[in-house]
Amino acid sequence: MRIPRKTFSIFTAAGLLLQAAAPVMAQQSGQTGRNEARIQVTSELVLVNVVAHDKKGNLVRDLKKGDFTLLEDGKKQDISTFDFENVDEPASAGAAEATVSGAAGPGTLLRSAKKAPSLDARDRRLILLFFDFSAMDPEQIERSVDAAKKFVDTKMQPADLMALVSLATNMRVDLDFTDDKTKLLVALTAYNSGQGQGFENGSSGSAEGAAETSGAFSADDTDFNTFSADRKLLALQSLMQVLGRLPQKKSLIYFSNGISQSGVDNQSALRATTAAAVKANVSIYSLDIRGLQAFPPGGEAQSASLHGQSAYSGASVLNDLSGNTASQETLATLSSDTGGQAFFDSNDFSGVFSQVQKDSSAYYVLGFTSNNPLKDGKFRRLKVQVNRSDLKLDFRAGYYAGRDFEHLNRADREQQLEEELDAQLPRVDVPLYAGAAYFRQDDAHYYLAVSLVIPGSQIPFVTEKDKDNATIDIIGEALGGGKLRVGQLRDTVKLAVESTQQVRRKNVQYNTGFVLAPGSYHLKFVIRENQTGRMGSFETDVQIPDLRKMPLKMSSVVLSSLRAPVTTRKNGANPLVRDQMELVPNITHVFTPDQHLYLQYEVYEAAKGKNPAPAAAASQNGTAKDASAAKPPKDSIRVFTSIEFLQGATKIYESKPVVANEVTAPERKAVIFQMDLPLQALKPGLYLCQVNVIDDVAGSFSFPRLPLLIREAAPAAASKTGD
Repeated sequence: MRIPRKTFSIFTAAGLLLQAAAPVMAQQSGQTGRNEARIQVTSELVLVNVVAHDKKGNLVRDLKKGDFTLLEDGKKQDISTFDFENVDEPASAGAAEATVSGAAGPGTLLRSAKKAPSLDARDRRLILLFFDFSAMDPEQIERSVDAAKKFVDTKMQPADLMALVSLATNMRVDLDFTDDKTKLLVALTAYNSGQGQGFENGSSGSAEGAAETSGAFSADDTDFNTFSADRKLLALQSLMQVLGRLPQKKSLIYFSNGISQSGVDNQSALRATTAAAVKANVSIYSLDIRGLQAFPPGGEAQSASLHGQSAYSGASVLNDLSGNTASQETLATLSSDTGGQAFFDSNDFSGVFSQVQKDSSAYYVLGFTSNNPLKDGKFRRLKVQVNRSDLKLDFRAGYYAGRDFEHLNRADREQQLEEELDAQLPRVDVPLYAGAAYFRQDDAHYYLAVSLVIPGSQIPFVTEKDKDNATIDIIGEALGGGKLRVGQLRDTVKLAVESTQQVRRKNVQYNTGFVLAPGSYHLKFVIRENQTGRMGSFETDVQIPDLRKMPLKMSSVVLSSLRAPVTTRKNGANPLVRDQMELVPNITHVFTPDQHLYLQYEVYEAAKGKNPAPAAAASQNGTAKDASAAKPPKDSIRVFTSIEFLQGATKIYESKPVVANEVTAPERKAVIFQMDLPLQALKPGLYLCQVNVIDDVAGSFSFPRLPLLIREAAPAAASKTGD
């Protein structure tokens, strides 16, 4: 859906201190109770798997926490957690500290993304088989599946817990962790040769060395190749995020026919994948299921003859070898950087399974919190030492440190906003308030005006060129039925003021809108100030009624204390903009006696009939006029409205009645009422503002009520406003 226009304004903010009296649409971030609070805990524990062998190659199982020394970039680290995982023997060699394990049976880790893990992984070997069918041909699929079935049938041990995941047109969890051989074999048998998509890498735009297809044009598929590689790496990364909820070592066997990178375009995805794997304590064992290949000079028998002279100069064979090596290089990087191994150029696939069992038989898990506080995302090298000279240790070379907001690049900052928009437990570091009002455009479309308010005191400014500057990122969405996105918003707002004192006692308000059909919607907005990276969110449900079913078709009532000039000529569909002036909604409904109360609301399709000449009344802008000067036509509308202020059962004030005899906006069949009421005659206090609307011809009426707070005006020195 389109977002017609956005505006930004700064206005006085004394009213936010009394939120209970303001008709804010919902509690911030969808809170269900006023006393609820969000507790955010960030875990910085780094886990390192260590396998110890003696001079004969035997596993060493009797080491204690005090036997190890852990270094990060040459600096000693305190080992805070220590555990020994022994798959072959039920007894643990050494005291286990800070061990996390579940109590339920296997099979509930991958599919319970929103729940705590209930997998009992203590002294169990966790193996995940990941079949990348996205580029496999039928023969390769059969070979990989047969190898997995052979391992399950003949070499799978009682301590092994295995899961199956496949990637074709989408990624699927085909079987959660289990030790049931029958279930594993049934799931593997379900794979068929038709699941492969055959999305092999395309050409790079040159016909030399390519197969003859009788085409005059050679396509350049570089962009597609980049996307294909990113898709595979991101699929691996999403798996790591689920597997990271268990501290034990996980082994992922990646069945693939290679990942070809396009220069440096895929480096960010590759680095993110390896960093996620190290953080989740997952070792990737890459298996090239193409096996040992031969590259004939003229191409394979099923391929057409080659273009050019490469088949006769040896260039075609060299190109094939280079392409094969490049596709294996990414697999080798994934394995080496995560503590696994890569298996290439072999038709015997049993070696990868044996290596996984060997590496996971007995190992130590060392946990530490780095004494380097920087969150720069750089690679940190690890070194583990033991106080016995006759031992050899195997461990990861290092890990990538986390990154704070200051070190995030542009793409990561955008991803942070998207993730926060999808988060079930939102951030509330920065207070955010919102309000909405609907106005009809036609029978099927309504303009939902939305206002976001941020306290100015929450925005840090930096001084540049004699001005204080700040930027705010805003992202939002409207979900129809709570699921389907029907409207979205993404904007960056730049603020520049002479002094931050101008906004300390003010609010920063962002106005936008969505064009929607009648129905129920869920709105969510996330803002981030870009100096420290603090974020805030607000979400609520709104209902846009179908006015065709209403006796009196009326819009929302908008209260305001400010009319701001509009500099752009493109007003869009926003009904709050008229004659180059915009009514800025006051979502807190808090005013002072020295202000004016502006109200705007609309009545649609008012009934027409024969009307007598009216008595002296007020016009639609609240100014009295002589009725004899402007008699309504015989067949015209007649809509009355007035404003009342109530305190309990007592009427404190009532405005003069206003009568409308003509349609103000014919294209929308709307009668627009814009009321202007000075508040100096009202004492500070809480009121009910009742809007009386009567369609005299149709005999229909409506009396909406809105709470309104009038408080004492601020001292003159503190109440100066700025634009």
